[in-house]
Amino acid sequence: MTKVRDSALEYAHSNKARFLDELKTFAAIPSVSTDPAYKSDIQKAASWAAARLEALGMKKVQIFPTAGHPVVYGETMEAGKDAPVVLFYGHYDVQPAEPLDLWESPAFEPTQRGENLYARGVSDMKGQILAGLFAIESIQKTSQLPCNLKFIFEGEEEIGSPNLAPFIADHKELLASDIVLNLDSGIIDKDFPSITCALRGLAYFEIRVSGAAGDLHSGMYGGAVHNPAQVLCELIAGMHNAQGKITLPGYYDSVRPLTAEDRADIARLPVDEEKYLKITGAPALYGEAGYTSAERIGARPTLEVNGLLSGFTGEGSKTVLPAKAMAKISMRLVPDQDPSEVHQQLLKYMELNAPPTVRWEVEQMAGGFPSIVDRDTPGVQELSKAFEMVWGIKPGFKREGGSVPVVAQMQSILGKASILAGFGLPDDNLHAPNEKLHLPTWYRGIDVVVHFLFNLQK
Repeated sequence: MTKVRDSALEYAHSNKARFLDELKTFAAIPSVSTDPAYKSDIQKAASWAAARLEALGMKKVQIFPTAGHPVVYGETMEAGKDAPVVLFYGHYDVQPAEPLDLWESPAFEPTQRGENLYARGVSDMKGQILAGLFAIESIQKTSQLPCNLKFIFEGEEEIGSPNLAPFIADHKELLASDIVLNLDSGIIDKDFPSITCALRGLAYFEIRVSGAAGDLHSGMYGGAVHNPAQVLCELIAGMHNAQGKITLPGYYDSVRPLTAEDRADIARLPVDEEKYLKITGAPALYGEAGYTSAERIGARPTLEVNGLLSGFTGEGSKTVLPAKAMAKISMRLVPDQDPSEVHQQLLKYMELNAPPTVRWEVEQMAGGFPSIVDRDTPGVQELSKAFEMVWGIKPGFKREGGSVPVVAQMQSILGKASILAGFGLPDDNLHAPNEKLHLPTWYRGIDVVVHFLFNLQK
């Protein structure tokens, strides 16, 4: 390890208390993006992030307005024209804190209990943003930056980043870089680091089935009029076969198969069926035959019912034959599936299976492409080395079951595959009460970013 690395790491280690205080300040801002009541707090968080970039000596620091919440930008090109340019992505918005009564301490009053800091957004992803910024500060204060840096922090990730793609498209030159580092992720275990090499995409639909002009008395008309609730349930039930495969016509035609290397990488991760049972509390696991749960979650497509609504659902009984039924359906997509193609496959399924006794319609409500990064690219390899330098073991490569819209957006608009990492843990309660950040892991994450930036030095 070189002297400059030692100096940067020593600075980071000696400033842990101040770093934690700054994280508490940032996390105390209730920057909830989905609720208009928090608009001023969103602006406050954007201003706080911009001020932090300015304190690091970044140039061109600007808060760009969008049709929704603002984007924060900054850069430094002091490493010279021959040095690589790293674009750091982050989001300063957070999920709502409700239900408030389930928090052990107030959601926006960061509280340390043991090795964890509790607050909304502390893991997702204000702590991740600051891990990167504190690593950069640690290098700046002790030596020269080995890379040129750019930053883009948005305020709408938690509502699907509706205005980010237009911003990226309008600022392609400003955002041009060699490497995109997105720390909006985590590792698989505090003792086993990992890099996220793939994300599933999303296709979200609402299916509406209708029959009679209005609700009917089930005694007078039951048996003569087809019940939309029954029809919808039967349609949904038919979307999977007995082996857990999805039956939409052509659904698997574009699915990229797992290679032997892919399956070996997934098998190396410290998660097994017992762990999934413990995490979920389910009596037994379920899924597509021929695949492990880890493979099903990260590398196979799904179709899930997110909500059902029909008829009488109140206390007591009411003998009604409902006129309408509705279901919310989400599909997690894998390379190389396309949300628009999946939409057509769902329509075809409905055309083939819906009876003529009802009317139906399908509305696509959201969609996002899956993404995957080549593990042999220099950026990924240098990050892998950085993890190994801190943890002492090679990191695993995991496929994340969820979706991060900006990753696919940057890949399609900027032509850059994001390196997705981070230092959260699976039990950080993201989007739930008592969100937390494991501080020892977070501090190690700062060290990882220090090593990563030095590893990129030519």
